[in-house]
Amino acid sequence: MDEDAREARFHFLRDGNSEPNSLDWNKGIESARQAISEAMNAKNIAFLLGAGCSSLMKGKKELGIATMAPLAKEFCGETLDARAAGFYADPPVVGAAPAPWRLTKDELEYLDALGIDLAKDYSRNLERLMEVLFAQRFVLRQSENAALHPYRAVLDGIIKKVQDFLWTRVTQGAFATDGDTTVRDLYERFYKKLVLRDRSLPRPWVFTTNYDHFSELAMDRLGIPYANGFSGVVERRFNPAIFRYALAEQLDVASRKWTAVDAFVYLCKLHGSVTWTEDDHGLFPIKEVWPPESTNQMLIYPTPAKQNSSLGSPYADMFREFQSRIVREQSVLITAGYAFGDEHLNNIIYQALTIPTFRLVIFAAPDTGGEIAKLRALRDPRIWIIGGDGPAEGTRAHYFDMIVEHFMPQRPSDRIDDAVRKVLSELAPKRDDETKVGGA
Repeated sequence: MDEDAREARFHFLRDGNSEPNSLDWNKGIESARQAISEAMNAKNIAFLLGAGCSSLMKGKKELGIATMAPLAKEFCGETLDARAAGFYADPPVVGAAPAPWRLTKDELEYLDALGIDLAKDYSRNLERLMEVLFAQRFVLRQSENAALHPYRAVLDGIIKKVQDFLWTRVTQGAFATDGDTTVRDLYERFYKKLVLRDRSLPRPWVFTTNYDHFSELAMDRLGIPYANGFSGVVERRFNPAIFRYALAEQLDVASRKWTAVDAFVYLCKLHGSVTWTEDDHGLFPIKEVWPPESTNQMLIYPTPAKQNSSLGSPYADMFREFQSRIVREQSVLITAGYAFGDEHLNNIIYQALTIPTFRLVIFAAPDTGGEIAKLRALRDPRIWIIGGDGPAEGTRAHYFDMIVEHFMPQRPSDRIDDAVRKVLSELAPKRDDETKVGGA
């Protein structure tokens, strides 16, 4: 580790302190890892993975799926750049073929008439843009003014382009077009460490707001069985009873003795998935389709209706599981890549904080504002916040790759490898010195 890495420090807020402990990456990481390991050995353990977990920048290139701020910049920037280049002039300037989500002249003029300036806050917050668009659509649909009715199609077209843009970015990227496996490999390492758990304890739960299928791919490649609420082989349909099932192996055929399988995970996708589609068959008309298809998408897009959308099936079942799991005695919830921007999730977490044995571990920058700042101000010893500088330049302690590599418990093989490296680093110089002395 070079000199810059040795000087890097991360922050660990715990025990109800007003200020976090500043820890050195050489000496402090082991104690932090031990604390996380003990937390993960609680009776009930759950992870909440947000958008930041599927985003991974390497050399200024996004290898995964960008978070909302970069997505907003890209979507709005396409139209703003086109306007600056004169594509909306009369006659328009000839240029490259527009992106499919670039707004038309009529759509842009309609936003101008509403006073929606894409160059301001909306270029940094796609969720806020969607909130305004959906609110306006609600007004138009309720209005009896016939003069406004033609604008319904215009507004629907804008919303459709935002949704198609999100769908494209979630399903297409370096991980799909270039065959890059960096993010998928990171998820594999996460699940390898997650299943290191005593078989006498309940199996871990992973809740995620992400639409992507990195988790499913990672566990399939590792051979880790998991329950995601769907049953069937040829036609997989949603059935919430699946979350009541456990996977066991038979130890003795004669005495019918069974024991829970060690490596088993419950996966709940709270906002839906690119692999979910809707049809009109059965009590639960939700299918899981591979490969993902863009028709009848079952996603909760970032809109003001998001909380209302979560009240319908299958989302009501998913949120019921989230609430049920984290309000149990001796439960630990670890959040990663989640900025506490979803009110419907926050309400459930706040309810869990009324349980004395509940513990909340947040991986986030120590100076994060909003809801995380409010949680920090509580000075609750059950709330831990970990973040800050990573061990190398350009890395951050609270990013998913750093969480997996440094804070999650090490597998036995990892500990052996580290022990071997330590022996080599400490004994090899001594042998060289002895050789020199003997030679002298």
